[in-house]
Amino acid sequence: MRPERELVMMNASHDLIEELEGAIATKGVSRRADMLRRVTDLFAAVSDRFDERQVALFDDVMGRLISGADSSVRVAMAERLAPIAKAPATVIRTLALDEAIEVAGPVLAQSERVDEDTLIISAKTASQSHLLMISRRPLIGEAVTDVLVERGSQEVAVTVAANHGARFSDFGYSRLVERSEHDDELAIRVWMRPEIPRQHLLKLVLIASAAVQRRLEAADRHSARVFSELVADARDQILAQARERSAQFAATYERLLSEYQQGKLIEADLLAFARARKFDEVTVALSLICELPIGLVERAIVDDRCEQILVIGKAIGAAWETVRAILQLKAESSPGGWHDLDQCALSFARLQPETAKKALQFYRLREQTKAPSADGAADRAAPPDMA
Repeated sequence: MRPERELVMMNASHDLIEELEGAIATKGVSRRADMLRRVTDLFAAVSDRFDERQVALFDDVMGRLISGADSSVRVAMAERLAPIAKAPATVIRTLALDEAIEVAGPVLAQSERVDEDTLIISAKTASQSHLLMISRRPLIGEAVTDVLVERGSQEVAVTVAANHGARFSDFGYSRLVERSEHDDELAIRVWMRPEIPRQHLLKLVLIASAAVQRRLEAADRHSARVFSELVADARDQILAQARERSAQFAATYERLLSEYQQGKLIEADLLAFARARKFDEVTVALSLICELPIGLVERAIVDDRCEQILVIGKAIGAAWETVRAILQLKAESSPGGWHDLDQCALSFARLQPETAKKALQFYRLREQTKAPSADGAADRAAPPDMA
């Protein structure tokens, strides 16, 4: 037997349905608005008991009534429906795409029924106020954050970067890091994200440090030089600590070190890692094969320039196919990492092996002159008999 309250509600729904056709047929705005409020109130009161078929019925009813409703009615409807888990999907989409932020805002920020396609459309076409509401959602997928970090204002970028329910693609992180160069608040928010891939963390450190250094150079070149040295030391320590805290990196390092010591780590592996976009595997493998600290290899990959990768590849006798794959990985790890591959191929072909080997030896000697603690665990990746 149905509870008394549910029977009352069902009777009310019958009464409303009898009035519905008359309300839709009339041109009276006030009557349609009153009917829409009543239907919304009924749905909100018992929506948790409805199945999808019943929700679809209300979706159709509300959708027919909402056409021509004034702003105040749409605002009240959006505020009422936004928190409801079973809210009618078509109506929610209509509200989410409303040009008035007062209408769309509650739905974009709260509703679980807004599908990803609708969020993307809004993010690509609506106002910055709409984007800000989307950036506050409890959960945001990569396809949506891609648009937010590309099109959003500074406030939108900071808000979504601080949102731990937001997920970012490689492109999203790359764009956030790029925007952090001139935005200290954004840099801090991105830095604090616990899941940020290490290649983007590396780039963030390099970019943020360069920005601070440029501001100092404008005021005092001597102070800028001193600061640059301090930043370099601090940067290497921070990145070494990040590697130490990464269980994934530790496992990768131990596995590839064992293969290297057994003579099983070869160029074909390096090529496969690069093609699979495995950043840790590429950096560790290059470090071992080239007998260079991982810190140097990481910086070479995330730095905007391509010269070091060309030198390293030529020095170890790698084929252009392998170097190209590493450059393509580099492009995804750095906002400024896209290079003219044809020009890089030409430079690689012109580079003499002996010249590259001398440059590689210089890299080794330069790293050895640094303080032992400067690159921490990174130095351990170089074999003990490193030249």
